[in-house]
Amino acid sequence: MNPSKRRKGRRYAVQGIYQWQLTDNNPASIYESMLVDVNLNKTDLPYMEELITKVPRHLEEIDQILEPSLSRTLAEVDPVERAILRIATYEFLKHPEIPYRVVINEAIEQAKTFGAEDGHKFVNGVLDKISTQVRAEEVNASKKQ
Repeated sequence: MNPSKRRKGRRYAVQGIYQWQLTDNNPASIYESMLVDVNLNKTDLPYMEELITKVPRHLEEIDQILEPSLSRTLAEVDPVERAILRIATYEFLKHPEIPYRVVINEAIEQAKTFGAEDGHKFVNGVLDKISTQVRAEEVNASKKQ
């Protein structure tokens, strides 16, 4: 898979999850409307669709992992950063083939692009905590190298 195609897929997924959080519209409908409204050339569409439709389906599991790692309630987290954190947590859980550092780095880049001024630092801190729980074996192995 071309990393830049996947990166674009994630970028649009952040927008889709953000829209879903604000409107509570059907995630599949949000994805379908993005196919019409956005230039998705060179985008990993299957991955984008998976993130937009499956993050909401696994929301309870995702939020249970996220909430203990936050210094505030999930509702108080900026909606853009909340979308980024939810996508990254989903990737930790459902895509073990993606190295945890890649998940974190991609989330940081999304936060720099879309989030508040220091949002990327917040996202990094939260995902560092989560990675040591959800991907403990991988994190520990990387620290021994």
